[in-house]
Amino acid sequence: MKILSVNIGLPREVTWQGKVVTTGIFKNAVKMPVTVRTLNLDGDQQADLTVHGGVDKAVYAYPSEHYGYWRAELRGVDLPWGMFGENFTTEGLLEENVYIGDRFRIGETELMVTEPRMPCYKLGIKFGRADIIKRFLASRRTGFYFAVAREGRVSAGDAIELIGREQKEISVADITRIYAFENDDLTGLRRVVRVESLPENWKGYFQHQLEKRAG
Repeated sequence: MKILSVNIGLPREVTWQGKVVTTGIFKNAVKMPVTVRTLNLDGDQQADLTVHGGVDKAVYAYPSEHYGYWRAELRGVDLPWGMFGENFTTEGLLEENVYIGDRFRIGETELMVTEPRMPCYKLGIKFGRADIIKRFLASRRTGFYFAVAREGRVSAGDAIELIGREQKEISVADITRIYAFENDDLTGLRRVVRVESLPENWKGYFQHQLEKRAG
């Protein structure tokens, strides 16, 4: 497992559907080491902090393995690393095999998996097509966020080492499945609300679904 690309970018203004929008989704790959901080990477910044960023979403990772799928789906579209707004383009980490609370050592950092990425309209801005949002979620190829347990420098090519696993019942893929496709899965809901490292906003949502559906 390793980092194939580290991608950063500062917010910029773009015109989308007749409106000026500020977004941080445009990232460029960098070859030099980048310092990962508690809230973001040096040289990187989220634009709308009401829905992006924060300690639970400091770093966004997207599996390189998914790029082949998207090249087949979006023929003729240039897809460089970082196209999905990810900070880390990874190799060897797939949503089905990464669990909420997993801790990884990458370069000098220690990072903890917190949640999948749920796409917003700014992904449509990046691709210049609004349909990518539904297609992205329907594909279940969401990538995932890290919280930063220890700051430090990371470079493309750094190994990714699993150093701790809190639980092995709820993966990143399970969160996406239950949230977006099977929110009547009572067994899954009961397991999800017990996951200690799942952010409180997610726990609250799943607890509400559980209470509503369990009667």
